[in-house]
Amino acid sequence: MTNVHGMKLDAGYLEQALAAVLESEQLPPIVQAGHPVLRAQALPFTGQLSAAELARLIEIMTETMRAAPGVGLAAPQIGIPLQLAVLEDQYEVDADNAAARDRMPLELFAILNPRYTPVGTVLASHYEGCLSMSGWQGVVDRPTTVDLAYDDELGTVRTRRFTGWQARIVQHETDHLAGMLYIDKAYTRSLAATAEYSAHWAYPDIAEARAALKF
Repeated sequence: MTNVHGMKLDAGYLEQALAAVLESEQLPPIVQAGHPVLRAQALPFTGQLSAAELARLIEIMTETMRAAPGVGLAAPQIGIPLQLAVLEDQYEVDADNAAARDRMPLELFAILNPRYTPVGTVLASHYEGCLSMSGWQGVVDRPTTVDLAYDDELGTVRTRRFTGWQARIVQHETDHLAGMLYIDKAYTRSLAATAEYSAHWAYPDIAEARAALKF
């Protein structure tokens, strides 16, 4: 697997990364694009943590996500190559934005070892950002509906169907666990610094950005 300063991203690295986060008295920093752990296939969760340790890690990730703030956070984003992510979307958005993006509130939940499968062939195109690519936004085509298979924190195998913006969050966070960033799927001509996005392209849909930036 990928090396970090001469250390393989294997079970030994995972153990050290987990200890660093769990033993710290501060929230972990969110690593940025270029950190090798973001580009590695995360290790499956196979009981490397006790129930109490897993609950604590999920709590730390949730606090980190909310502090950022964001709507999802994958373990690799805090330097831990483990197939775990937390997701939550309780932010208030205006009605036009919510309608254009089919954005509904998403209650907090954690996913372990997730896999998603597109349902149908309909795609939606929207700007999205990433806590590990601070300062940038890009347009990504994603399936509007997906089925997500995952284990919950109690070890129960679950399958849920997500649509609209919730489906986008699910795909974005699950992609992180396969070493993928949204930039891999984005229209590169759509890329905008956050300030420029806010000034020019923060509309409910991407029509004006598509026409002006030619993507």
